[in-house]
Amino acid sequence: MSSNTITDTPTAEGAATGNHRRALLRSLSPLIVDALVPMAVYYALKGFGMGTVAALAWSSVVPALRTVWGLVKDRRLNGLAALILVVNLVALAFSTMSGDARLMLAKDSGVSSVIGIVVLVSAYAGRPLMTTALKPWVTKGQQARVAAWERLSAGSERFRLAERTFSVVWGGALLAECVARVVGAYVLPVDTMVWLGNVILGFTLVFAMLVAGALAAGPMENMVDTEVHDLASGNDEAAPAGKA
Repeated sequence: MSSNTITDTPTAEGAATGNHRRALLRSLSPLIVDALVPMAVYYALKGFGMGTVAALAWSSVVPALRTVWGLVKDRRLNGLAALILVVNLVALAFSTMSGDARLMLAKDSGVSSVIGIVVLVSAYAGRPLMTTALKPWVTKGQQARVAAWERLSAGSERFRLAERTFSVVWGGALLAECVARVVGAYVLPVDTMVWLGNVILGFTLVFAMLVAGALAAGPMENMVDTEVHDLASGNDEAAPAGKA
């Protein structure tokens, strides 16, 4: 191994680590805006004497504005984001008119149910929606890994199964989170469920990350590693790694 290789490796690893950290921050920013900020707004408004229904309504404006801003910034219609926005607005209008604070809490789980259902349907339709989020993590922005992903996606049934599994885990977790929050909204005190709902959401995200990582993302990364090695070795005629 040359001295250049030894010198460059830590730099490459450091750059990959930096990319992962930035990707993690980008993935967590919607959670901060959609969960923590509305919770802080709710308790602040309640502290100033605003009623429960009004405080819930105003705290729900922040996630809606974030979704609108995302659509405007990207300058293209994201079907899932648009669907989530419509569900939020319709549910907010309905629950506000009803004046039912528990219904307003339950509507928050509507977003999870919509995403969960769409993700599950996409997986069974053979076009896993979560691939958009998964691919950058596995390929790490490296052209060789992107090429390996494309080759495996085209020729390895095991790879495609793992890809679908990743979406199934996330879709199922989000639907379970929806059920838990709806039950909590009608069983627990409203003030308790405002913060507990975020705890349930956080637990769901961590659970889905761990399970989907073990069942799908990890094995897929290993398959991509093997495929990159095969391609680098000039073994173009070999079948894609992990092919059934």
